[in-house]
This record gives sequence, C-alpha cells and structure tokens, in this order.
Amino acid sequence: MLTVYTIEQAEAWDDLVRTFSNYDVYYLSGYVKAFQLHGDGEPLLFYGEADGVRGINVVMKRDIAADPHFAGSLPADTYFDFATPYGYGGWLLEGTGDPAPIFADYECWCGKHGIVSEFVRYHPVLKNHARMETAYEVTALGGTIAMDLTSPETIWANLSSKNRNVIRKAQKNNVRIYSGRSPELFEIFREIYNATMDKDNASDYYYFAPSFYESVCKDLPHNSQIFYAQLPDGTIIASSIMLWANRRMNYHLSGSRREYQSLAPSNLLLHEASLWGYETGCKTLHLGGGVGSGEDSLFAFKKSFFRGEPCRYHIGRKIFDAEKYSVLCAMRGGLPDSGFFPRYRA
Repeated sequence: MLTVYTIEQAEAWDDLVRTFSNYDVYYLSGYVKAFQLHGDGEPLLFYGEADGVRGINVVMKRDIAADPHFAGSLPADTYFDFATPYGYGGWLLEGTGDPAPIFADYECWCGKHGIVSEFVRYHPVLKNHARMETAYEVTALGGTIAMDLTSPETIWANLSSKNRNVIRKAQKNNVRIYSGRSPELFEIFREIYNATMDKDNASDYYYFAPSFYESVCKDLPHNSQIFYAQLPDGTIIASSIMLWANRRMNYHLSGSRREYQSLAPSNLLLHEASLWGYETGCKTLHLGGGVGSGEDSLFAFKKSFFRGEPCRYHIGRKIFDAEKYSVLCAMRGGLPDSGFFPRYRA
C-alpha cells in the first residue's frame, strides 16, 4: 500500500513523519516548503507499508520541460524526475520486513505518473542507504562530520588542539555568541550569507530570496535557530542557521564577514552552538562535509570539531523509464559521461 501526501496536507504529513523513531528535520513539511519557494519543485511525501516494514520518502518533483536545456522541446506537465530536497533524505525504513513490496508499489506509481528518474542524497548520520542496494544504484562518496554532543566534556575533548586555541583566541577578542529567530536576524543572516557567496563565486542557486528565509522562520518555528557572533560594538560578524529535530542538530547555512576572519568567529559560534544543542537534548550536530564531498579546507575545518571517524555520504540513482531516459539524453546531443545524474540535466 502506497500513500502520497502533498504540501497542502502539511499537518498529516508531519504527524506521520513523527511516528518514525529515526526521522530528521529534512523529512518535515516545513523544511521542504522553503525549497519549493526556491523553485526546486513540488514536495511529495511517500508512505509505504508491507509485512513487518514501513517507510517514508520525501522528494521534489521536477518538471523536465522546465529545464532550460529542454525549453520548447518537451510538453509541460508530462515528464518529471525526483530529487532529494536540498540536504539529505531518501527512504527511511522502520521494521525488519522485506521492503521489496514497498519499492515495487513506488516504481508502479512512478511509471504511471511520468517519473523518469530519481536522484537521492542519503543521510550520513541515519545511514539509510544500507537497505537500498536492491532498489537503487548506491554509490559511496566522501566523508561528513557529526559531532558527539553527549556532554560538554565530550564536545571539548573532540576538538583539535589548534581549534581549542582558536576558540580561546576568539573569546579573548571579546567575540560573543547569541541566538534567536526573529525576522530581523534572518535578514541580517541573508546579508552576511550573500556576501559570503559573492566572495566564494557561488552559483545563482545558492542565493535565496527573502521569501525563503521567511518560510524557514514561519514554517520551522520549533526546528530552526539563528546563531550569530557579535563584537562589543554590536557588529555581527558571523551567522549560521541551525536546524534540529528528534534530538539531531544540523549545520544548515552559514556566512561570515571576511574582514573579521582573523577573530575566528565561526569556530566559537560552532562550539557554542554545540553546547546549546547538548543543553537542548540533541545527541549529534551534523556539520556536513567538504565541497563536492572532497576532503578540502572546508572538510578540514569541520573535522577539527570531531576526532572520531567521519560518517560516509552515499548517493542513489534510479531510472524508472529507461526508454524515455535515453531519448532525453539523445535530445541533449553528445553529452560526455561526466557522472552527473540524471545525465540529461548535465
């Protein structure tokens, strides 16, 4: 049996998600609403049951005709693909039964509704890729960092020696960390974050409209918090959006003013946020990984907050309509096999 929920059924959507013992914020309707506003597609929640097992999957349904590569070449509202909402997701299963009947119902639904393919970013902390190998092509990529928030002592012990010194330096320079979630704080965050994206030469996708932040503030009232680093004169020099649910905290978006980088506000901010997470009852703070899953300077920064083994990040690929997939790739001409999926969107 397969049930599909739309964003208009937000209350029923969230009530169902919260019946799963292992859910995270990425499965909540309030999380995906912001990305619908950002233009990522139509959010859908799938719920399946079989003997001794049940599962949920959140996707963004995207009209392939809306892709600029196919402008004027495909009829609208005919062919679609799925992608995990920004962040992490994938099927979350509960129970020891065989999920094959759930996946069979899901494939049948996708076949009837013009779904060509699906791209999944599995949750490194939940490790929900583990039972997907029979239904998806699963690939292991780089590592991600999840801080252990068992106690303040554990948090401090896991910091690298250099990171501890940097945090002490920030404190001595009178950097202070505060948190809140007012519309004004979200607007300040947007300004700092956009300036950071400018300096990083980020793609247009990573610039979010005011309506995006308004949605995070309004639709995740109990699952989002702004943390910010401030100088004694009131200047805010770094800011981050943290999300949490079900005792799991996530480092969502962040930015800092480059001219104050020597004060190391981001190091102190993450440390103070992790202590807040502990006090709130969270067990982990997932920082994510490096750019493109690589072990770059961003990964090294995050690794300085945890001495243990990184989590492993996995992706999943699924083609529901092989014939249409091939046609779409052919319409794009001689695309090199770069590994991008789905290939017709490369």
